[in-house]
Amino acid sequence: MKLQQLLSLTRQAIDEYNMIQDGDKIAIGISGGKDSLTLLYALSHLQRFYPKKFELCAITVDLGFENINLKMIEELCNQLNVTYHVVSTDIAKIIFEDRKESNPCSLCAKMRKGALNQKVKELDFNKVAFAHHKDDMIETFLMSLFYEGRIHSCSPMTYWDRSQITLIRPLIYVTEGQVIRFTEDHNLPVLKSACPVDGHTKREYIKNLIKEISNQEPKIQERLFTALLNGNLSGWPVRNENPRGIKKT
Repeated sequence: MKLQQLLSLTRQAIDEYNMIQDGDKIAIGISGGKDSLTLLYALSHLQRFYPKKFELCAITVDLGFENINLKMIEELCNQLNVTYHVVSTDIAKIIFEDRKESNPCSLCAKMRKGALNQKVKELDFNKVAFAHHKDDMIETFLMSLFYEGRIHSCSPMTYWDRSQITLIRPLIYVTEGQVIRFTEDHNLPVLKSACPVDGHTKREYIKNLIKEISNQEPKIQERLFTALLNGNLSGWPVRNENPRGIKKT
């Protein structure tokens, strides 16, 4: 995937949902995985020509797993001229050793969010960018439907009242396949997840289920995503389908 295509899809999402305003200070949540590094690359390049000026930094919440080397991510941030911060925590020890959680994902997400938000407020930034892509949106929709009995998915943009931070998801029009190709084409230093339950979650089951259905219905993912965009889900911002006022012929 070429950088130009990544920037085009990223800007489309930002423009349609009005994600960025002049003077915004945006912290990118960096796990070290393919998605967050792609988002880092996209926003750092978009920053150079986007008409609304914004500041960037990158933050990794270190969960405390052993043998995690963040040096290459720090070097990438330096190359992209993005300030990098690491928040050290004992989240892995608390979840897997102290509490021995059988379903750790929900608690881990809450603790990571808390640690990230605390650092964002400390730095006086007003927005956080997460790297959820199109496939994530579809998977979350089906997980909510199957396991919670409700119609819900990640919103493109959410305001957190308690922390007074706005969450944005600029990669919602980028597929996981495109992310994989981009990281390979640009040789990004993707870290392998150290989490012991990685690949054994409900999300992984849903991902495999979608792949299986896609073998019979190749357009199923596009249909599900279109349904999400047109579904007027509670909490979703209004989408401007022609934010730059381009005349359509």
